[in-house]
Formats: sequence, structure tokens, C-alpha cells
Amino acid sequence: MGYSLGIDFGTSGARAMVIDHQDQVLAEASYRFPDLSPEERTDCWQEILWALIGEIPADVRSHLQAIAINGTSSTILLCDAEGKPLYPPQMYNDTCDPASLELLTTLAPAGHPVLSASSSLAKLLGMSRTVDMTSVCYLMHQADWLAFLLHGRVGLSDDHNSLKLGYDPALGQDRSTSRGRAIPTDLVGYPDWFHQPPLNQLLPLLPQVIRPGSNIGPLQPHLVDRFGIPSTCQICAGTTDSIAAFIASGANQPGMAVTSLGSTLVLKLLSPTRIDLADYGIYSHRLGKYWLVGGASNTGGAVLQSFFSPSELTELSQHIDPHQPSSLTYYPLLKPGERFPINDPCLEPQLTPRPEDPVEFLQGLLESLARIEAQGYHLLVAHGAPPLKVVYTAGGGAQNIVWQTIRQRHLQVPCYAAQHQQAAYGTALLAAHGSPL
Repeated sequence: MGYSLGIDFGTSGARAMVIDHQDQVLAEASYRFPDLSPEERTDCWQEILWALIGEIPADVRSHLQAIAINGTSSTILLCDAEGKPLYPPQMYNDTCDPASLELLTTLAPAGHPVLSASSSLAKLLGMSRTVDMTSVCYLMHQADWLAFLLHGRVGLSDDHNSLKLGYDPALGQDRSTSRGRAIPTDLVGYPDWFHQPPLNQLLPLLPQVIRPGSNIGPLQPHLVDRFGIPSTCQICAGTTDSIAAFIASGANQPGMAVTSLGSTLVLKLLSPTRIDLADYGIYSHRLGKYWLVGGASNTGGAVLQSFFSPSELTELSQHIDPHQPSSLTYYPLLKPGERFPINDPCLEPQLTPRPEDPVEFLQGLLESLARIEAQGYHLLVAHGAPPLKVVYTAGGGAQNIVWQTIRQRHLQVPCYAAQHQQAAYGTALLAAHGSPL
């Protein structure tokens, strides 16, 4: 039996992981993103994609049967007919102009996931009003475009990446593919309000949407030759980085949650009930027979790293008593703007007062991050999600035992490091088995 490759393009770097037919890790590789100008990003992503695949041992590559890629949610590119990006990508934490968001609120239903300044649709609408769209043929998410480099078919996406573009997985579920079925040829799944101007002019740019893990097509022949991968290797529809981390954790029952402590703070809670509340930055992805309810905050590890090196974080954390709360209350952000649990594109960072003792300052930051996380889960439960039972933790922050103890005090439920914390592992599972649950 063949092997499966999952590739994770997160907020700070990329990782590849290969698993065998028993879901055991055989090989992995990783790269951190350098500091890049917006114009350099897509070339760098492509170079890193080739480098990651190239670092997988040849004897492992020669047995690959499936590949899937995840990317950051709402990172989009506008591409020409050949799939070439025409403008620098709009990143996951970029926002549209206020006027475009105001226009979108008159078109989309109240509470819809697109009604956020950082949603894919808000960015598309904003760009359509400011750049020359003459040659634009396709909107592609980061994961879509990277997978396109492998399979060569433009205009395809998955329903996880497409949720904040306006795709409704409930409308599209009957036509979404499973393995072995044909890919749909129309834009089923996009609701009727897309037919209003000016959205109707953007509708032809939207991708056809299929289920995460569905086969799209074989690896392009020139890449078969370049990397020594079987010509039968299938490229599968991907997902977002935070959903890949959820899949990797093994959480599979309502009330189980995963917090991704990466550059940003992302919460996902498995629920039998769908909840979409744009006013609070809450949205739901379909995951098998359940819904994955959650939100993504702009706070997270990137704020910590702006003040402390990794070694400082490790050293200073050892001097914190996690059972003795501080009196500091922050809202740690790198720049103005928050998505969840407060949806306010103008929210200012709150990082004062700053004590002279770096240990005290770090404790205040960690407690504030835990407070925001607890506020997020409380909000999900208050609006219909099942009570929180357990939280698994993924991402670099999962290694910080002091932070985990502080979080558990705020969350009031067991808090564990996920057995598999890498989103690349969850994406490899997706490639191997299709959508879980």
C-alpha cells in the first residue's frame, strides 16, 4: 500500500509529513518563512513547496499515493486564465476597506461568516473596487493555488477554505464529491444572494468546491519525473491549517475542542449544531456528520515572539507561578484589528502597563491569552455549541507547560497537548482517508 503526504502552509512556516498505511510518520521536513515583501510571497511559497517535497527521501517519494495541502484561511490570490497570480496575495489577517465591508453587509444575510473585514469575499469585493480586474479569471485560496501547482487544474477549492468566500456546505453537500465521483461543473453551493450586483460580476471568478480529501487528479507529469513520484499519485482537495490541526488531534466527539497556539489563536469545537455569527467572528465548517464551530483571533504566539526570543520564553516561563494570578490585563495584538471573540477591525492593542520585570510581563501576556481563549469558548457555548469537555492543544505554544496550566485554570476543563500536534499530520490523514467522522 502507498504512502500519503500532507503539506501545511501556516502563518509562520511550512511543513511536510508522510504517513504510511497505518498512519505512522515516515518522513517530514519544514521551513520557516523569511521576511518577505508582499510581491515576493508567491514565488517563495512555490520554492518552499518544491523544497519540502525534495527533502522527502526518494524511497519514500516513490511510494506516494496521495498528496493534500492546507493553507491559512482567507489568504487569497487573484489569478489569470493560466493560474498565474496577478497581484500580491491578500493574507489571512489583511482586511478590506470599510466601505467594501459596509457594501457587503447590504448583500449578505446578517450573521454570515463573510461579514468580516478579513473574509475571503470581503477581500475580493474590496480588490474588485481598487485594482484592474480585466485579466482576473480565478480567485484561488493559498491551498488551492499550491495544489494547482501539483495537479494543474485551475478553479477548484474545498468547502473549508471556501466558507468565508460565501460557499454554503449545506447547499453544496449533495453535489460535493467523495472519492471516485466526478467533480461538479457548476457553482452549486453559492447562495442566491450572489446574484445581486456587484457580486454577480464576481461569481464567474469563484472556484468550484469539492469535499476536503476528494481526489482532484494525478500529479503533473513533469513533477512525476522531477521528484520520482508515481504517476498514479492523486492530488486531493485540501483544508485550512487550523482544521488540519483539529484532524491531527484525534478529537472526534461533540464537546471536544482544539486550540491551535501558533502565530494566532484558533479555537475549534466539535458540535452537532451549526453556528454562524459574524458579529462575534463565529463560523462553522462541516466535518463529517458534525460541525466544527469556532473562530480565529489575531492574538497569539506572534505577539509573544515580538517581545521574547524562543529561549527567553522557555527560561522566563520557568519562573512563573501559574497558580498565582497577576493583576495585569492585556489584549495582545501586533496591530489594530481583531476577528474573534471580538470582531472589531479597529480594536487597539492593549499592552500597558508594562512592568520592568520580564517575568511579570510574560505572565500577564500568557494570562491574557488564556482569558481570550476562555472568552472564545464561553461565547461558542452561549450560542448553542455543546459544553466544553476537553481541550487538545496544537501548535508551538502546546510545549509551554506553564501556559497550559494557566489555560486550564481559565478553561476549567482538562487541557492536553494533542498526541499529533502538526497540521501537516492532519493533512496527511486527509489525503489518506478523505474527510474524517
